[in-house]
Amino acid sequence: MKDNKRVILMVLDSVGIGEMPDAAEYGDEGSNTLKAASTSPYFSMPNMRKLGYFNIDGVDIGEKEANPLGSFARMTEVSKGKDTTIGHWEIAGIISPTPLPTYPEGFPQEVLDEFSKRTGRDVLCNLPYSGTDVIRDYGEEHMKTGKLIVYTSADSVFQIAAHEDIVPIEKLYEYCQIARDLLQGEHGVGRVIARPFTGEPGNFTRTSRRHDYSLQPPKTTMLDVLSEKGYDVWSVGKIIDIFAEKGITEYVRTASNEEGINQTISLMKKNFNGLMFVNLVDYDMLYGHRNDVDGYAKALTYFDTRLPEILAELREDDILMITADHGCDPITPSTDHSREYTPLLMVGKPIEAGVNYGTRKSFADIAATILNYFGITRENTADFPAGETLIKF
Repeated sequence: MKDNKRVILMVLDSVGIGEMPDAAEYGDEGSNTLKAASTSPYFSMPNMRKLGYFNIDGVDIGEKEANPLGSFARMTEVSKGKDTTIGHWEIAGIISPTPLPTYPEGFPQEVLDEFSKRTGRDVLCNLPYSGTDVIRDYGEEHMKTGKLIVYTSADSVFQIAAHEDIVPIEKLYEYCQIARDLLQGEHGVGRVIARPFTGEPGNFTRTSRRHDYSLQPPKTTMLDVLSEKGYDVWSVGKIIDIFAEKGITEYVRTASNEEGINQTISLMKKNFNGLMFVNLVDYDMLYGHRNDVDGYAKALTYFDTRLPEILAELREDDILMITADHGCDPITPSTDHSREYTPLLMVGKPIEAGVNYGTRKSFADIAATILNYFGITRENTADFPAGETLIKF
């Protein structure tokens, strides 16, 4: 094992780069998150352009770089779905042949009855809803009755909103764990999400103490393989929640993209030997789901302005990978995730610059490539995740 050989894998949550061929099956025909954000006057990504971002297959915005500093590919999601859990699992080497359950009409009454029995609280709403709208419409009744606001979306999620003065944050987390234990098998949603809020009727605000409770990954991921072989697997942001802590050796949760970037840079200054897996969620949570084009563009521009700081921390044997997990086009009428291709940028001294690896068959090629970099192959590992390596190091 070579000391301080490192991969920094950053997921720009929901920054898709154009509809996939089956997008219409998901109601996402015409979606292109990056292109939508680029229509804003606040969009500017010159540093990503230098890496080859606009050279990726199918990307038709911006000026292509004549001599990209990085290599790049367009990633295809082969799993059935378009949510955070499915996308990250595929990045880590799990192909999901069936989608996680969704509830466009709300959850079955028997599920809610059992949830209420275990928590001692009744529920409100039980419909697909925007997170900001649901607390506006049900927050006052929740405060008067103590009933929990339970809602979902087009994704496989069971969300519980509660005012921090009515339900203390640790009690909300306890209720979410009860829901996670209940929602298995047929009703095994991808995530149970705590959605705390504060404020008064007419002026409610969601707080930063959101917490996700994911299903255990059903198969071995690259995180499991790396940690079992003695490598470090560091999580920044909600990666720890998406993988239900499985295969992760150290973690830090973050409340914003800025904090996620700051933590990434801080951790890159330390010595570790393995993978740092980062999720930056603001694009999706704050802007995509709210159809805020300018906000989305500003967030991308902010990442671009911080990118040189990240690149400056790369060491001799480091590789930086930048990708996404799905789309969330802020211009289409939908406020839900969109079925899109995602980008992959790779940069670092071990990476040959300027290579276009074309359109890949699966996000899982990222996992295979990372494992290959650490000398872990299908030939020498019995439980190797899905995917084909882009580069044979």
